[in-house]
Amino acid sequence: MRSIAISMDAIDIIELLRQAYKENLILKAPDGHEFILAELNDFDREIELTRQNEPLMAFLERRARQTKTVPLDDVKIQLGLSGE
Repeated sequence: MRSIAISMDAIDIIELLRQAYKENLILKAPDGHEFILAELNDFDREIELTRQNEPLMAFLERRARQTKTVPLDDVKIQLGLSGE
């Protein structure tokens, strides 16, 4: 991971940082990519809270145990993409 110093002239970024002081943010780029903006010291706490989320942990455990896969061609048919 690389650290980048932010100039005070970067008004939009400074405003995002101010918002991130209050709560973690998910930034969505125009191309659909998503990024997390979180205070670094707070990230450990976010992980701790996520691990305490029992329904989420149970879901992830079930997903980790799944071994069955669906062939891509079957998914395309289910989505009506077989003719493309």
